[in-house]
Amino acid sequence: MSRNSGGTYSISSQLRDSLLQEAQQDEDEHKNILDKRMESRIVRKNQTDRANNLKEKRLPLSDSADVNSQPPTKKRKSRWDVQAYQIPEQTRDTQKLINENLITTSDITGVKDLKFFKESDKEHFAQTLKNEAKEDLTKEEQAERSLLILLLKIKNGNTASRKLAMKHLTDKALEFGPKLIFDHVLPILLDRTLEDQERHLMIKVVDRVLYKLGPKVKAYTHQILEVVSPLLIDEDPVSRTIGRDVITNITSTCGLGNMITSIRPDIDHEDEYVRNLAARTMAIVGKALGVPSLLPFIKAVCHSTKSWRARHTGVKIIQQLAILLGIGILPHLTGMVECIRDGLTDEHIPVRIMTANTIATLAVNSYPYGIEAFNYILEPLWKGIRTHRGKVLAVFLKALGSIIPLMDPEYAAYYTEEVMRIVKREFNSPDDEMRKTVLIVLQKCCRTEGITPKYLKTEVAPEFFRTFWTRRVALDLPMNKLVIYTTVILSEKIGCSYVVEKLLTPLKDEAEPFRIMAIYAVNRVVKLLGTAELNERLETRLIDALLIAFQDQSSENPIVYKTFGTVATSLDTRMQPFLSAIISTILNHLKHKDQLIRQNAADLCSFLMPVIKNCNEMGMLNKLSIILYESLGEVYPDVLGSIIGAMFSVISISSLPDLQPPVNQILPTLTPILRNNHRKVQLNTIKLVGFIARRGPSYVSPKEWMRICFELLEMLKSTNKAIRRSATDTFGFIAKAIGPQDVLVALLNNLKVQERQLRVCTSVAIGIVARTCGPYTVLPALMNEYKIPETNVQNGILKALTFMVEYIGDISEDYIYVLTPLLEDALTDRDLVHRQTAADVIKHIALHCSGTGHEDAFIHMLNLLIPNIFETSPHVIVRILDALESISQALGPGIYMSYIWSGLFHPAKNVRKAFWKAYNNAYVQDIDALVPYYPVNNDDSIMIPELDEVL
Repeated sequence: MSRNSGGTYSISSQLRDSLLQEAQQDEDEHKNILDKRMESRIVRKNQTDRANNLKEKRLPLSDSADVNSQPPTKKRKSRWDVQAYQIPEQTRDTQKLINENLITTSDITGVKDLKFFKESDKEHFAQTLKNEAKEDLTKEEQAERSLLILLLKIKNGNTASRKLAMKHLTDKALEFGPKLIFDHVLPILLDRTLEDQERHLMIKVVDRVLYKLGPKVKAYTHQILEVVSPLLIDEDPVSRTIGRDVITNITSTCGLGNMITSIRPDIDHEDEYVRNLAARTMAIVGKALGVPSLLPFIKAVCHSTKSWRARHTGVKIIQQLAILLGIGILPHLTGMVECIRDGLTDEHIPVRIMTANTIATLAVNSYPYGIEAFNYILEPLWKGIRTHRGKVLAVFLKALGSIIPLMDPEYAAYYTEEVMRIVKREFNSPDDEMRKTVLIVLQKCCRTEGITPKYLKTEVAPEFFRTFWTRRVALDLPMNKLVIYTTVILSEKIGCSYVVEKLLTPLKDEAEPFRIMAIYAVNRVVKLLGTAELNERLETRLIDALLIAFQDQSSENPIVYKTFGTVATSLDTRMQPFLSAIISTILNHLKHKDQLIRQNAADLCSFLMPVIKNCNEMGMLNKLSIILYESLGEVYPDVLGSIIGAMFSVISISSLPDLQPPVNQILPTLTPILRNNHRKVQLNTIKLVGFIARRGPSYVSPKEWMRICFELLEMLKSTNKAIRRSATDTFGFIAKAIGPQDVLVALLNNLKVQERQLRVCTSVAIGIVARTCGPYTVLPALMNEYKIPETNVQNGILKALTFMVEYIGDISEDYIYVLTPLLEDALTDRDLVHRQTAADVIKHIALHCSGTGHEDAFIHMLNLLIPNIFETSPHVIVRILDALESISQALGPGIYMSYIWSGLFHPAKNVRKAFWKAYNNAYVQDIDALVPYYPVNNDDSIMIPELDEVL
């Protein structure tokens, strides 16, 4: 039966046409005339084509399907008109790239291995596109062409050609000269289409040639700075570091005078962006050449009478210097303050604001020293605080607040009391910037010794809590964090009970963001100060407020139950009166229909378990254990993970014989849960199984433990490292519980799989079994299994031996002679991985058994290791060299170096290279011990009598 490639119709042609016409009538109202004309042409053509196809195939046509009898109707293109899919010759993206000339299809003369060639590159590298013969070019044109080819390779080439071009350009920098290099590099750097990676490479070129050209770049200093200085305000910290490094190199190359000459025009520039870059650049110059050399220039700029912009830039240079130098500004602090002191009374507001900010930066970086330098500016600063308003007042307050911590206690107390009047006044300021400044000043003043808790409690704290602990602040995240931190600082002085009492109302508030804000503050205050000073009434109110917050929680934020746990742990046995109500709430929530509420209840339960134990409420513990056990049928994995975590908390603090339900009932229920793929469930289940295997292995039958072993083997395939680690540890506990034989059989069978990660984890598990049950229980099986002529199995055995020897430490000296034949076989195997892993085993044995009298075995291993010194595989040679270093520690440098001397001056370069690597490592480790063992020629003319002396 022939098939119609156009598809078969599931409805009659008449019905289909009527449906299409109805759909067309609905859409005609929304289409313009041009669309209707275009569509009618497409439909008419498709109708004609379909009719012709049907005639060719001699299929019967009904009256309604007779195309010739129907007038051309205007109907849309239907889904039956779609042609079969055809694979395009080229993807649209590739075609677009070719159209934009991003992919080069022509080989530029002298340039190969280009990754791309942009449209903008045609402008910068036009000389390379001309196919002129080298003989027709002048000497200057040849040099220019050579430079452009090198730059093009660096910018657009692959890694190998880029490195080679960078080396050639650095070597020939003096031949090209600064004019030719910078006339081509700087325009490329100023190109707006340049990407970050390309800009980084071009900056690297500038950095490299600076070293070579030296003082010759002086004429181009300003142009280089124009290109490099924008990196100083880049978002990427790596770019900022590169910019600082390049400017430092220019400074050390060109000197202070040239740098000042180059930057001077930008210092009083009208554009603030240019002045900002000039200030940052000048600060780097000061750091590179030393502040004393730059200070006279800065002082002149700060006292400039021609332009207020110059004064503003001079103050900013001081600020940037303080940021760069940190505590290193102390020797120069007095000079810096003298430069900017007049800025506090400047007639231009931007200069006053920048001066106050700079003073704050200087004070913060010089803490706790340097108050003598600030004595001169306290008076204008204080006057400014009393006279200014708005933004200027905010920065003046910030500056004085930064200086107060440097003062002696009596002066600090006086200034704090005076400042607090203004601070309290500005608590109600509508300006957010002012409110943040006020909080910062309050933090700094609270930490001074002169201010008393009584003053804070009576004068500051009530107004602070009334103004800042509001719902509006809770919604502003930066302000929210600042208020919480300020509250914690205040609590250090005024105590925990006062702060907790003030936070009780926010804890019960209807708005959840406000409650969360208060809970964060309570958590930090209780962690910092404890609950010792809370009275019984306040304890009751706090627990009540936390319980209300916990019951009203509708978000996934874990801070609520974590804070509950923090408070409960701090109260400890004082929690006993409240436990019944809390546990009742938890039990109700564990049965709630909302999975988030059930999860929070289980998490809170796990936090409270140690407190319940300390209160001797064992009946309550058993009741919770039974309820949690009955909840193991939970369908939501996050909730199930929390329930298992709570069970772990119960079992870890309970006596296993008295536990209800008993362990032999709990463990079989956990075994199927191990198959759950959720990370939290797997981790908590393995943790609980491992604890039971460690504390109560006898409660469960060996068959059940073996069943768990097979489930744990699947856990070794997990992508999560914590799960794999917990699973391997649990293998050790189970092996110790039921004996290593059955567990070892399961693990050894696992070495035959193809997946590498599974084999590595199995090897780790075998090593752990050897550590917990003793190497003598595992070694016979490992050595017997090594006989299997399968690469994966043998590699797995060697890897297991590596972990085993590493874990058992110096006990491995009893097994050296047993392992030597196996290692001998591995080191002479053709497989690279055999030799690599065997070298790892030798490394651990040699390090653990140095000085135990097994030198004969180590010499034998050394004889087998030395031929592998010529390996080129990076993984193998690293392991071989590590093993050789370890054996040199076990045998001493004398015997070890007798194998090395002969290869150091071999005629073949590859041989010398390999032996010099080994020699360099020995030289670094045993430089003094090598002296007596250097080979001495018997020729009398070169005798060194000192080497013959025996101490």
